[in-house]
Amino acid sequence: MEPNEQHWCKSLYDAKAAELILYGRALGLGHGEAEDVLQETFMALMQMPVPPGRLEHYCVRAYRNRARNYRRTLWRRLTREWESLRWFEREPDETAEEQAAMRALAGLPADQREVIVLKIWHSCTFEEIGGLLEISPNTAAGRYRYGVQKIKDRLKGIVYEDGMERATDAFLATTPGLKTAGAADF
Repeated sequence: MEPNEQHWCKSLYDAKAAELILYGRALGLGHGEAEDVLQETFMALMQMPVPPGRLEHYCVRAYRNRARNYRRTLWRRLTREWESLRWFEREPDETAEEQAAMRALAGLPADQREVIVLKIWHSCTFEEIGGLLEISPNTAAGRYRYGVQKIKDRLKGIVYEDGMERATDAFLATTPGLKTAGAADF
């Protein structure tokens, strides 16, 4: 492998690895399974003679296909069910609000959860999500809208010292592009 090939794979890995692991979790993989699929995806990418066009889109699509294939075996499914409660890496100073926000996301139907992760953590447009999932952009937007509304409704039912604003802000704090938004923007 030439140094230039290693460079584009390394840059892509550095940019997308954490997002892809979270996406794997949204697809129902355990953390270790998501890491295994990530490794398989990048091993295949490194074997390509030239980088594909629309590299990030190709990478997410390849990861999704491998993740879906990975999920199909019974033993992997059983392992995943045991680990299904942990999506995000735990932080020692994780607040109750952050835990509630993560539970709200994990409690969504898989199709809504998948669109939300692609939209927020991968910064995909609804058109890109539609192409990736083989659905219309309007369907992707609807899944996103309904999923976000469900998260918002679930967080409303939780009363904290500072009220609903803290729970919603905790959810937004877990999203890379929305950290500066307030609960009113949600």
